[in-house]
Amino acid sequence: MKRCTKCGELKSPSDFYAAKGTKDGLRGDCKACFAARAREWYRNNREKAIRNAADWRKANLERARATRRARHPLIRERLRDQHLQRTFGITLEEYGRMLEAQGGVCAVCREPPRPSESFHVDHRDERCGVRGILCVRCNNALGQLREDISIAERAVDYLACDGFVPSGRYELRELAIARARGLVGVSG
Repeated sequence: MKRCTKCGELKSPSDFYAAKGTKDGLRGDCKACFAARAREWYRNNREKAIRNAADWRKANLERARATRRARHPLIRERLRDQHLQRTFGITLEEYGRMLEAQGGVCAVCREPPRPSESFHVDHRDERCGVRGILCVRCNNALGQLREDISIAERAVDYLACDGFVPSGRYELRELAIARARGLVGVSG
C-alpha cells in the first residue's frame, strides 16, 4: 500500500502512475489526484494546451498519423454503436447478431456486403422496431415501392410478364385473396 501525497489516502500501487527515478518507481500522487490536477490545469490553460498539442502534432507528424490510424477503427466502431442506439434502439452487438442470423447477407437479395459497404438497418417505426438488415439497393427498392405490398406484387407481375401485358394476373390474385379472406372471415 502507498499513501497519496495529495489526498493522503492509502491506495494500492496500481492506483499510481509509474515514475522513473523514485525509490518505489511510482509517482507520489495517485491517478485520481493527478487527473484532477490535470483537468484544473487544462481549464486554466486551455489555449496554451491546444497550441502545445498542435505544435507537437506538427513536430511529430508521422507519429501523430500512426496514432490516428491505430485509433480510427475503435473510434469508428464506437460512433457506429452510438448511431445504432440513438437511431434504432439497438447496439452494435445486437446488429451483429441480427446479421449473423441472416447468414451475413442481405435479408432480401441474400448477397453479402460489398467491400467497404455496410448494410442498412430496415426499420418500420418506433413501435415495430427493426425488421432486418438490408443492402443499400434493397433498402432503397423498398422505399421506392413505398413499402406497399400491392405495388410490389404488381412489380413481380410486371417482371413475370416481361413488361406490361394486361393479363389481369395480379388482379385475379387480388380477387382470390379477397374471396379467401371472405370465406374465413378475415377483414383487411
